[in-house]
Amino acid sequence: MSDPSSLQIVASKALGGAERWFIRFAEALAERGAPAELAIRRDSALDGHPLGALACHRLPFLTTWDPYSRRAVSRLIAQRRPEIVQTYMGRATRLTRLSSRGGPIHLARLGGYYKLSPYRHAHGWIGNTRGLCDWMVRQGLPADRVHHIYNFADPAVPVAPDTVAALRTRHAIPDDAWVLVTLGRFVPVKGQAHLLAALAALPERIAGRPLRLVMVGDGPLAEPLHAQARQLGEEQRIVWAGWQRDPRPYLQLADLVVFPSLEAETLGNVILEAWSWGRPLVTAEFRGARELTRHGEDAWCVPCADAAALATGIRETLGDETLRAALVARGRERVEREFGRAVIMDQYLALYRRLAGG
Repeated sequence: MSDPSSLQIVASKALGGAERWFIRFAEALAERGAPAELAIRRDSALDGHPLGALACHRLPFLTTWDPYSRRAVSRLIAQRRPEIVQTYMGRATRLTRLSSRGGPIHLARLGGYYKLSPYRHAHGWIGNTRGLCDWMVRQGLPADRVHHIYNFADPAVPVAPDTVAALRTRHAIPDDAWVLVTLGRFVPVKGQAHLLAALAALPERIAGRPLRLVMVGDGPLAEPLHAQARQLGEEQRIVWAGWQRDPRPYLQLADLVVFPSLEAETLGNVILEAWSWGRPLVTAEFRGARELTRHGEDAWCVPCADAAALATGIRETLGDETLRAALVARGRERVEREFGRAVIMDQYLALYRRLAGG
């Protein structure tokens, strides 16, 4: 059975979580040979970014409501005649208006608890957690047109050991140090302030080894986080790695992945990345983590915004080799069975076939 053709549309100017997923999804569509094309905002962060072997159209997307951009979207859809149009975020969704009487199916993909008014005119909605889908139904969207599909975890593709060794040297990380890695934009929902407070509560050494916390990311809270680290006297134990287009060397360097996000975090791709890379995980129990993880089985879970519990979780996990091995084994098993690229893409393409009447 052939896969329906699709047009994937994102109108964002900057590069955030939805846009990174758009890139990964585009690569997966190209990998599957699915008949798909892309539409992005001209001169955005995505413009010029490699987007797989798919045709890419650049549209103005000037404002949320401008008729020029809306006509450009309509013209592109009329020219390319996709069977499925999938939009990401509010601007692309608002500017895509399709008839409900035949023609392409408009799917709006949501990765967060957004205000739904820009999305209600779509023909169907995809949520990346069950909790998000349940919430959409409670907000009045018809349950038979709300579809749950998780994000997939990219397979771990190790980098050369020399690259990791050079990274350790560049950041002056001792050979015997425990390396704690956290990834995410420096924004309130990611909860990094609680992780810095947890680090200050930890001893200099655990099981005879010193600690280093590698902060992979950047964002508006960068300066307050640096100031907090200085105030706590922890600057010497922290590596500020900045935003990384390719975080693989840092995941390979990690002895432990720590994810301190707050309740508002929807899914938490870092959970899937830790499992895929075979790294033990300590995570806060935000709503996405409660849905994905099993405490003591595939992750060590602690309450949100609780630095003391976070410190205890890090200490317990680093101090117990058997526990770390069990978390890694179970996490790998779950990502292969539930969150692998092939598994999730099978679900997307099956949905496309069903909606397109294939």
